[in-house]
Amino acid sequence: NLRRESPEEWLVIAKQDGMCCEERDGKRVYLGAMSWNDKKLIRPIRGVYRVTERTIEADGQILLTPIVEAEVYWTTLSCAPSQIVNLYRDHATSEQFHSELKTDLNLERLPSGKFATNDLVLCAGLFAYNLLLAIGQISLQAPDAPVKTKVTRRRVRTVIENLIWLASRLVQHARETKLRFGRHSPWFPTFRRIYMALSG
Repeated sequence: NLRRESPEEWLVIAKQDGMCCEERDGKRVYLGAMSWNDKKLIRPIRGVYRVTERTIEADGQILLTPIVEAEVYWTTLSCAPSQIVNLYRDHATSEQFHSELKTDLNLERLPSGKFATNDLVLCAGLFAYNLLLAIGQISLQAPDAPVKTKVTRRRVRTVIENLIWLASRLVQHARETKLRFGRHSPWFPTFRRIYMALSG
């Protein structure tokens, strides 16, 4: 998020005030923070920077001129610079959650012109979203799901398609109501485990 400054200017600032860490041969990372004051600002704002200087590539190729990359974050947070960098890098994950809430649960456009109605719809949507996230996380706790790749998180759409839309039949017999699943249903063991975990 650079303004008019070049990465080389930030490298000079980082070499003066930042903390240097050599991650490997030919790659130095400078991390630090500074206070930025301007006439247009009511109070000074904090700038956190992470400047990377590469003189040798990862494959061992020596560079004639170093490659300089600068990441600058303007913030009001008072955390450590490394923590602020990690928080800003996790911004894309937060955007993915918003995207799932809007597209997978079809809450992109709220149905009413009244605020109270939209508030109720959004609260119900958030409850359903959190419940689907919990179901997705429980489904990952045992290797009984018929998936080919190992993942650490399942999208809400995947949870809906695999576990909520699971084919079954509602049967009433001997004064009991039961769900009947196919004999060779691949997702049934996972469904049963999640049902037992949430009903207990």
